[in-house]
Amino acid sequence: MTNARDGDGADARCFVVRNEDHGRDEIILDAAGNVAFSGDVVLSGADCAEDFEVVCADDVAPGDVMVIDEGGRLCASSRMYDTRVAGIVAGAGEFRPGMVLGRKAGDGAEGRVPIALVGRTNCRVDAEYGAVRVGDLLTTSPTRGHAMRAGDPLRAFGAVVGKAMVAITEGRSLIPVLIALQ
Repeated sequence: MTNARDGDGADARCFVVRNEDHGRDEIILDAAGNVAFSGDVVLSGADCAEDFEVVCADDVAPGDVMVIDEGGRLCASSRMYDTRVAGIVAGAGEFRPGMVLGRKAGDGAEGRVPIALVGRTNCRVDAEYGAVRVGDLLTTSPTRGHAMRAGDPLRAFGAVVGKAMVAITEGRSLIPVLIALQ
């Protein structure tokens, strides 16, 4: 925090991020709600996630594909081409969320997990229902918490969670995907 003068000359509390290499303020946030950016905001994580209430949060793991239940909470997927697909539990493997929305501190955080909604994340994929090639659309699988290749375009409408970034020809694996809810 730094003290600064706003446009009217009054003191305002400001948060300033300064790029010393370039000798300029990159981000300025002040108490009056003014925001100024002169550069890029760089976050080291790979996705934008949001905390959601999850049924049996202890039974889900990073990389699990999640769907919306009748009560509006999330649970691990377990049906093919489920149009209730919501996203993938963030934080599997080397990918960590760059930003988490809806995070509640303290007691409000219990039973909530970050769900990757945009960007790259690792996802549990099962190739039993068809080999996955780079660029294939992924949908929910009957294997709990796993995705599979969306080979049927008509059934895939509204049930796609992402796009495969690597191939998997057999078995189950944790692979990087580009989140693409459709």
